[in-house]
Amino acid sequence: MTLARIRAEIHTWGTVIFIDASSGKISELQIQSAIDDVRDFLYEVDQVFSTYKENSQVSRLRRGEIAITDCTLDLQEVWAHCAYAKEVTDGSFDPWCVDGGFDPSGYVKGWASDRAIAMLKAAGVEHIQINSAGDLSLAGGVEPGKPWSIGIRHPEEAHTIVKVFDITDGAIATSGTYERGAHIKDPHTGLIAIGARSATVYGPDGGIADALATALIVAGKDGAYLFQKPELAGYHC
Repeated sequence: MTLARIRAEIHTWGTVIFIDASSGKISELQIQSAIDDVRDFLYEVDQVFSTYKENSQVSRLRRGEIAITDCTLDLQEVWAHCAYAKEVTDGSFDPWCVDGGFDPSGYVKGWASDRAIAMLKAAGVEHIQINSAGDLSLAGGVEPGKPWSIGIRHPEEAHTIVKVFDITDGAIATSGTYERGAHIKDPHTGLIAIGARSATVYGPDGGIADALATALIVAGKDGAYLFQKPELAGYHC
């Protein structure tokens, strides 16, 4: 079966988001139209959630100019999901324990990528990969019967792949200190997290996978117990 396929790059969030979308049911033109809608959505996410844009809702929330109840429904949703992620990681992921106040960056990439997946699937796209700075949301495999193969780099050696995961549907997120340096704070101590140099989590939800990967940078191997929790069934690290 011949698949119509579009690969696109979207420059936003201070990075490049890569989209690989294909379908045996709709045309390249229809796929491109769906990607255009996703691009608009991701730009909107940046306008609302950016901690770098002075007038974003998150920046205004951090400065105390507005309350969470004054914010968009999407931001209220992410706030609630972040609260759940904080609870389920026993506080190792805590978007409120950062300089300047609430920062959902460790959750929102996965959440937005999952939302983009849903938008593309609703438009008829069957095989989707969205790569947001190394955090990936995936659907349908690269083609029927063939999963996406996702390689995880060595934190010390950029050209060395230490593990390859074959994933048809779901999300995989990696958090580490090897690109931005030690930038994640341990909410339990207030000091820079030293639990791990790199942590990768895969499971059904991109936001939770993203949050868990961040939590493991804090907790390190001691965080393995988190994956025994029944509410985290389906997640692996």
